Amino acid sequence: MREHGAEQRALSAAELFDDLGLGYERAFGHLPEQLAAIDWLTGRLGAGARVLDVGSGTGRPVADRLTRAGFAVTGIDVSRTMVELARSQVPGARFEQCGVHDFDAPEGGFDAVCAFFPLLVMGRDEVSAALRRMAGWLAPGGYLVTATVPADVEDVEIEWMGRRVRVSSFSAEEYVRQIREECGLDVLHHAVSVFQPDDEQAGPEDHVFCYARRAKELPGG
Repeated sequence: MREHGAEQRALSAAELFDDLGLGYERAFGHLPEQLAAIDWLTGRLGAGARVLDVGSGTGRPVADRLTRAGFAVTGIDVSRTMVELARSQVPGARFEQCGVHDFDAPEGGFDAVCAFFPLLVMGRDEVSAALRRMAGWLAPGGYLVTATVPADVEDVEIEWMGRRVRVSSFSAEEYVRQIREECGLDVLHHAVSVFQPDDEQAGPEDHVFCYARRAKELPGG
């Protein structure tokens, strides 16, 4: 992520991804660690498992692969363009134009939640609240598979893929700590890697991937 001056207005998350459209899929659709995470999750879920994809984008590769594996997939995204693309490309899943803080889901309503990079264009308090919400949507024994760009930044304007955005994030250690301690999940795996998006306007990015699980028996259960 590259910091930038303030000569143009920073885009909201919805505006950013409305503008990117299929360009985002072309740049990030073959991220090896993401594909490995989907395969890891697929090997642990039973037939017909309920999976929520937060920040579902164009539907590819996440919702598409999960749907093909026989799971009941719901995707949510703040971008109207992304939702329309996803509905067209992955007709076997259900998609809603909705943010993680507005999505109405029951406690324990999903066997797994995927969240690949949807929390960057918001404040730190919102990121933490989103992680707790997603953990609460997991059924006992359910999995949270997530990734973000680790950085000790809050409300910083950057240029990303030729667009100006305002981002916040945590270090890899703090991100994993929040999933373990604030969300109460068992962290099964976490690792930092570097990826070069397939886009001439994007530089290499650090990524932290984290696989976590909700306890099979909840306190008081």
